[in-house]
Amino acid sequence: APGPCSYTTLRDEAVKLFNSLQQLELERDPVPLMQGVLQTCLDLPPLVDEIYCQLVKQTTEPPAPGGQGDLHYWQLLTCMSCTFLPSLPVLRFLRFHLDKTESRFPASEMAKYACFIREALAKTKGRECVPSLEEILMLMQRQEMICTVHCPGAPACSVAISSHTTAEEVAQELVSRLGLSQSPNLFALYEQSRRREQPVGSATLLADVLTRFE
Repeated sequence: APGPCSYTTLRDEAVKLFNSLQQLELERDPVPLMQGVLQTCLDLPPLVDEIYCQLVKQTTEPPAPGGQGDLHYWQLLTCMSCTFLPSLPVLRFLRFHLDKTESRFPASEMAKYACFIREALAKTKGRECVPSLEEILMLMQRQEMICTVHCPGAPACSVAISSHTTAEEVAQELVSRLGLSQSPNLFALYEQSRRREQPVGSATLLADVLTRFE
C-alpha cells in the first residue's frame, strides 16, 4: 500500500533506493544522499531489511575492494547499523557477512567498518530521528561527536557522545566533572530553542536531539 508523505508503493520506493545506492558509488559528497536513504527507511520501516540486503550485496565481491565507491557503501552500512536493527534472519546474514569481510581483508578499512558495525548493532535500539549531517560525517570516520552543554554558573562543557549516548549518561558525566556527585539535588539536561525549553528524557538519545536542532 502507498506509504506516508509523498511516497508511492513499497516496491517503487525499493527501486528508487536501489538507484540511489548506485548513484552513491560515484558521489563526491555522499552525506545528503545517505541521509535521504536513512529518512526513507525511517518513514517506511519495511524497507530497512531491503536496504541491509542491498548493502550486503554491494559490499560482497566489489570490483575494487577498499575503493571510494566500496567504502561509501560501508559508510552507509555503518549509519544504518547505528539507526535501525534488521530482522533476526537478516541480522544473522549481516553478521556472517561482517565476519567474512574481517577474515578476508584483515586490517583493511572494510574490516574496521565491519568491526564498528558489529559493535553498533549490539547497542542500537532504534532512533526517533535519522542521524544529522554532522553525525553521518563522524560515523563515516568511525568517530564520536562533540556535544556542547551549557551549565548554569559554569562554563560550557564539551562532551564526546556516540549515536547511543543517552541524556542520563551525559548528565551523570557533567555532575561528576562539576564536583556535584554528593549534591542532594537532581540534575537533567534541557533542550532550549527560541520558542520553548523542555527537559530531555533520561533515556533520550542525544544524537536525536542534535538532529532536531539541525
